[in-house]
Amino acid sequence: MLVEKIETTPPNLFDQLSKEDRLSWLMEEYGDMVVRLAFTYVKQRQLAEDISQEVFISCYKSLETFQHKASYKTWLYRITVNKCKDYFRSWSYKNIRYQDFFRSIFPTVGHSVESEILEGEEKEIIFEQVLALPIKLREVIILQYYEELSVNEISELLGIKSNTVKTRLHRAKNLLQSSLKERH
Repeated sequence: MLVEKIETTPPNLFDQLSKEDRLSWLMEEYGDMVVRLAFTYVKQRQLAEDISQEVFISCYKSLETFQHKASYKTWLYRITVNKCKDYFRSWSYKNIRYQDFFRSIFPTVGHSVESEILEGEEKEIIFEQVLALPIKLREVIILQYYEELSVNEISELLGIKSNTVKTRLHRAKNLLQSSLKERH
């Protein structure tokens, strides 16, 4: 019911909804995206979910001061990236070793059980290789190929020049290609 209300509400009226209704809509609309993005940084499902909670707490606290210089989606991406970077600077990250990977992030699609298994294994191998990239290269790959953002959107989100994004994408693709060739 709330989603229908939001979708039919003109953008300037969205800000007139209660803070709780706006947050609920943002969580429904972008919650999965925030968890996926956080996971690509921290590589642990539970931790990604914890970070997403922190993201929406920050979002709630700042909703009234949101200036519409960017879309809500871009704003949430930026908060998520910053929360992940905060985590990497934290004591827990520096003193705890990760062992559990969330392998079912991308559902498999196929016509037979065998093709589904093979496709799933290929996706898992590629995703593991992406997760093994240095963070600066990993984030641009994830944002472009998994989150389908343009170079300009990535540039704006990360606060870097679009040529830097292109360079990082090129380096990441080369590293992925090399590491995948080594596996075969």
